Amino acid sequence: MGGIVDPFSPLVFRNGVEAPNRLVLAAMTNQQSHADGTLSDVERDWLVRRAAGGFGVVTTCASHVTKDGQGWPGELACFDAAHVPGLARLARDIAAHGALGLVQVFHGGLRADPTASGAAPWTAKVGPDVPGVEPGTREATGADITRVIEAFAAAAARCEQAGFGGVELHGAHGYLLTQFLSRFNTRDDGWGGDLEGRARLVREVTRAVRAAVSAGFVVGVRLSPEDFGNAAGLDLDESVQVARWLVEDGVDFVHLSLWDVHRNTTKRPQEHAVEVFRAALPPEVPILVAGKVWTRADVDAMLAKGAAGVAVARAAIGNPDLPALVREGAEPERPPFAPADLEAKAVSAPFVQYLRRWKGFIAD
Repeated sequence: MGGIVDPFSPLVFRNGVEAPNRLVLAAMTNQQSHADGTLSDVERDWLVRRAAGGFGVVTTCASHVTKDGQGWPGELACFDAAHVPGLARLARDIAAHGALGLVQVFHGGLRADPTASGAAPWTAKVGPDVPGVEPGTREATGADITRVIEAFAAAAARCEQAGFGGVELHGAHGYLLTQFLSRFNTRDDGWGGDLEGRARLVREVTRAVRAAVSAGFVVGVRLSPEDFGNAAGLDLDESVQVARWLVEDGVDFVHLSLWDVHRNTTKRPQEHAVEVFRAALPPEVPILVAGKVWTRADVDAMLAKGAAGVAVARAAIGNPDLPALVREGAEPERPPFAPADLEAKAVSAPFVQYLRRWKGFIAD
């Protein structure tokens, strides 16, 4: 147990970098950037408004490290030098409000959108038993794997060049790194099969990223501990072992994407995921946690279980000043939200349109 922890005390990462508080804006899909992956004004405004609202860490949406990894239209990219000027503007404006800026870097794998990327999706393993595989999805070649490892490292270096404080490797939610970790990855070439083989890609990516950036640049990983939604073929104890290995490989934090922090694990219903991972990882490696966090009570409960930081997604959409509400113990606004109200809070029309897929989130 973490005991009583002040959410507004500094969040210290393994490499010594500090964020001013323990409230984290989680990465969220929003479809607000330009078609070529460069930063738009509305994407910038969305993130900077939350930095101004007091979040200690502000994380971008998932940003693809190769063109063929693009998951959706309007996605912020980091695979080319042409993306650096926009990233630099965003990093500067986030930092101006005292927040630590992170770029969430990822590859969509089988969840990449060929209409946006212009390329066929590829993944760890293709077969009738592998969930989510659509016609036209191909199996990764050795060249694909080598290329994507190099791409993650180059993308992280661009983010550091742009002035960001760090990156979060997206190893959750059924994207490429998760697809390799999944038990559905039955490759027999050393990149699948047993856990060591399935974890090889995320480990090699982590090592390459760590080698491509300075010691003062934060490198973390987001994991889905168990099956949920698009994440399939995951086991709690295997995920703990993966986290241990990634700590050996140099990550500065582990971010658990739980979807609902109020629920214990599926495999061991008497235990909470934060407590499981906290007991397994060195104390100097902070654990972040996300999933239906809205109130001060939610934040305090996660910090008491051993989380070092609490990541907020949906609650931050309609409450850009959520940290002030947490400090005061005040109740945040909840859905449904009127589009005009959200647009006044730097949530653009494309983002509002995307949010309509969340039942009851947008008022008719």
